[in-house]
Amino acid sequence: MNIRRIDEIDDRTGEFINKAFTDYAISRAVELNFDEYCIVAENDDGQVIGAITGRAYYNEVHIGDLIIDENYRGNDIGTKLVRAVEDAYRGKGYTKITLTTFGFQAPDFYKKLGYSLEFVREDPDPKLSKYFFCKEYL
Repeated sequence: MNIRRIDEIDDRTGEFINKAFTDYAISRAVELNFDEYCIVAENDDGQVIGAITGRAYYNEVHIGDLIIDENYRGNDIGTKLVRAVEDAYRGKGYTKITLTTFGFQAPDFYKKLGYSLEFVREDPDPKLSKYFFCKEYL
């Protein structure tokens, strides 16, 4: 056996992961309901100024990354991107939206959008404490 790190998932590895993930869910009588997403915000010149990425699977949508260009922060772009994810998956069988963020990132932002804090994994450096959020979603 050889164990090694790969820098990018190639087709062979991707197919293995997808098949194993799907087969395991099916064997447990769970609907996979899998979908990856990336939603972008562009300025009038077509330049990407914000993006939100994540995955939807089983019964939840998970927000992975939300990034806004520094020059455009404070213009509700983050709010619009989060709402776009909420709207895209509403009524499609998902019951919650989850995410994590660090103390130096955006805990107050997600609270403002109606996300409930489930847990904080404290770190000696409060900026690196990890916040786990969830929003019930029907």
